[in-house]
Amino acid sequence: MSASQTAIQPTREQDFPEWYQQVIKAADLAENSETRGCMVIKPWGYGIWELIQQQLDRRFKATGHENAYFPLLIPLSYLEKEAEHAEGFATECAVVTHHRLEAVKDEVTGKTKMIPTGELAEPYVIRPTSETIIGAAFARWVQSYRDLPLLINQWANVMRWEMRPRLFLRTAEFLWQEGHTAHETKAEAIVETRMIHGLYEEFLRDHLAIPVIPGEKTENERFPGADMTLTVEAMVQDRKAIQAGTSHYLGQNFSKAQDISFTGRDGTQDFAHTTSWGVSTRLIGTLIMAHSDDDGLVLPPRVATKQVVIIPVTPKEDTKEAVLASCQALAETLRTTRTFHGDPIRVNVDTRDIQGGQKKWDWVKKGTPIRIEIGPRDIESRKVCMQRRDQAPTEKSFMDKEEFIQKVTDILQNIHDNLLNNATQFRDANIIACNDVAEFHAHWSKENPGWLLTPWAGTSDEEEQLSKQHKITIRCLPIPEAGLSKELLEKVDGACFFTGKPSQTIAIWGRSY
Repeated sequence: MSASQTAIQPTREQDFPEWYQQVIKAADLAENSETRGCMVIKPWGYGIWELIQQQLDRRFKATGHENAYFPLLIPLSYLEKEAEHAEGFATECAVVTHHRLEAVKDEVTGKTKMIPTGELAEPYVIRPTSETIIGAAFARWVQSYRDLPLLINQWANVMRWEMRPRLFLRTAEFLWQEGHTAHETKAEAIVETRMIHGLYEEFLRDHLAIPVIPGEKTENERFPGADMTLTVEAMVQDRKAIQAGTSHYLGQNFSKAQDISFTGRDGTQDFAHTTSWGVSTRLIGTLIMAHSDDDGLVLPPRVATKQVVIIPVTPKEDTKEAVLASCQALAETLRTTRTFHGDPIRVNVDTRDIQGGQKKWDWVKKGTPIRIEIGPRDIESRKVCMQRRDQAPTEKSFMDKEEFIQKVTDILQNIHDNLLNNATQFRDANIIACNDVAEFHAHWSKENPGWLLTPWAGTSDEEEQLSKQHKITIRCLPIPEAGLSKELLEKVDGACFFTGKPSQTIAIWGRSY
């Protein structure tokens, strides 16, 4: 491959959406399925999801939550009990209306067709989210304040009939976790909502090396049926936003609809205050768009299926056995003596019978954080040739093998820190303070201009007007601890740019996936 050529064509600058698809293909993460809008997640991609799942699950359980599982099919009548919620998902629902198939032979073609029959007395909706079906279970489980709080999480698949699917970001079926909790008081439920919101922010930063802006959604953008929706918003390399995770305070709306009631401490009946929260396989799409480059996927070490790949260099048959033995010995040493954030180092020795150059580029495109090459001369000198995925594919360094063993966890942490710092600098360079309506309109004349930070005191109708005009949304109203620089915040004055009314509220506007 020449110095000017990249492994991925087109590049990010040439065609970002197509570049994204080509990274997924080159890294062998996933492919489109024969089922419209659905994807097949291949082992390398599913391995990333498993690591996300394992690491998040530990965090949930550490905060007192337990896993359970609830039905895929939700009676239509359950959705009808919570009208605002049902209307919010109505256009995305897949509905099951029959419970069997009948084989019928076509008299003209002679071919057998399968005809749905056995119409259901009540249709079922394939879960777009589980508030209603879990609420029905909570109503059975809760009788007294002593039964609260209920802290439940579910790892599951959901279906939302997506009109414009995109692998990992928007598919008709996707994988996620959805937490559902019930509490005695509003204050307890809000503490839960904010705690999970902070957990998501930390997870994206500390595990995926993605800096996010935490904040609250406006009423227009709120989860259907919720009293409050908190979000973490990520900026990816084309300067668009991705909603990376949400946490909702549902008030008593669902508990009243589902009769999640209990006898309180004073003997009176009351309705529980509930929450729900979730992240999905969209996180994989987010990390692809946040970190990857024109040579392929770049994986943050904590969610890399293999953190270190060792490539044997065997130019001669008489030294091959010794090289392979040295590679396997190093791999075993790393696996058994070194941990990264409490987990054993994940190491692979690539013994495939293909050219070394192809091996190298396969692992570059798959995003493996560290590549090690060992040849006959390296055995003699007790050195290794190391290449890092956060550096140019041609850049390499030679280290004593013992030094590498001692420093491997520090190197992995340094890779994570570099990815996080680069993403943070890119995000901060592409958020602009705006106090003037003319500047606001001019900003959106560009295709992907980044985010605007504005003072805001407009109505929901005025927000919708601007959103439709420029194909943008208020991504969030940032919380005070959102990580925005003091210099940027000082540029936002106290009068709404659109209405001129005094305002203490600031809003982040952007185009999104």
